[in-house]
Amino acid sequence: MSEEKKESGVLAQLFQTFFAKHWPVWVGGLTLGTLNILLFAIKSPWGASGGINNWGENFYKLFGFSNFESAASISTSLYGMLCVLIVVGAFAGALFSKEFAIRIPPIGELIKGFIGGGLMAIGATFGIGCTIGAFFSGVPALSGGAIIFTVGLFLGVIVALKYLMWEMDKFPSFSSGKSFTFLAGTGKKGNWQIWAGWIVTAAMFVMAYVYSENNEVMAWFIIIGLFMGLICQRSRFCIVKAFRDPFMTGEADGSVGVMAGLVVGLIGFTAIKYFGIGAEESSIRAREMTWVFSHFWLRAIIGGFIFGVGMTIAGGCAVGTLWRVGEGQVKLWAAALGFLLISPISKEFIVPPIIKLLPHSTAFKNYLPDYLGYAGAFALVLVIILVWYVFVKWNEKTGKFSAY
Repeated sequence: MSEEKKESGVLAQLFQTFFAKHWPVWVGGLTLGTLNILLFAIKSPWGASGGINNWGENFYKLFGFSNFESAASISTSLYGMLCVLIVVGAFAGALFSKEFAIRIPPIGELIKGFIGGGLMAIGATFGIGCTIGAFFSGVPALSGGAIIFTVGLFLGVIVALKYLMWEMDKFPSFSSGKSFTFLAGTGKKGNWQIWAGWIVTAAMFVMAYVYSENNEVMAWFIIIGLFMGLICQRSRFCIVKAFRDPFMTGEADGSVGVMAGLVVGLIGFTAIKYFGIGAEESSIRAREMTWVFSHFWLRAIIGGFIFGVGMTIAGGCAVGTLWRVGEGQVKLWAAALGFLLISPISKEFIVPPIIKLLPHSTAFKNYLPDYLGYAGAFALVLVIILVWYVFVKWNEKTGKFSAY
């Protein structure tokens, strides 16, 4: 065998290692947690709802709505672009593994996708964050409000699961019907997807290079977003799965994967904040308060609850929606559409009058180290994650709290 063929075989094996089968969710959690630390070190942590909101503002700006004239263009918005690149990264991952296909579900599922996306938008704007910003980044950021938001998510998921089981029992025809699949890559006929994946990936690196001349931070966000989307798609990383599956099927893999990301993020975020990494002496406090939002306690629990209901009905959280959009799942296209259309409306017109009715004591920034010190805050979050782990693994064995 020639040296060229040997080399080709080695590279083909490497490619198959990453794209022949899905990764364990914990691998996705660990790598995403690490990339989240890198985002924080460069600028600020991972968030999704702000980027999707930016998409929506630009949509309304395009049609001349004066309330959104000052919206930053997607091309200049760090989080607007980060969300775009997560979709593109997932698209590339699906192409490399020949898993991309346009999957159109029954009309009832499309309706639930749109409604679920709209509810996620309202929950994110009311609770100041989503399953990424207010949970996956908020908890490692040592935010007390993030813990309250998490409680709201759990409650919302449980209520939504009750609804879905009721719907299946009383109106089974609502989500049934014909579904369609187009452009599926199977066998040798699907090899075009692999070539398309390389083209898409190369184009994104070219884009990052172009941005690097004037905006190095954006260039890094583009590259990291691309990898985040690909990792999410390959590991099936989805926070709704982490919250839903223990109460539905009893499976704990999704939960453990998210916990792995939280623990990695907790270590990195705590170090950045404690040592003031990336901040001058005059701005250390601002660095500490990064991703600590003024939603403790009522805004967080209500927003988390609404978001939890929405993501369960839609079948995807903020990031789960984005990578499934890139994979071609049309139900999540509907969810993303509902999210981006409702988010600016909720932020501009629905949430402000409600917030005015709430006492200030229900919406302030709760930074756990201010009350417990860094060691105490770190230990508290770690114990909460450990208790969650013990619960889901116990429930996986016993099925005590599982519907099926």
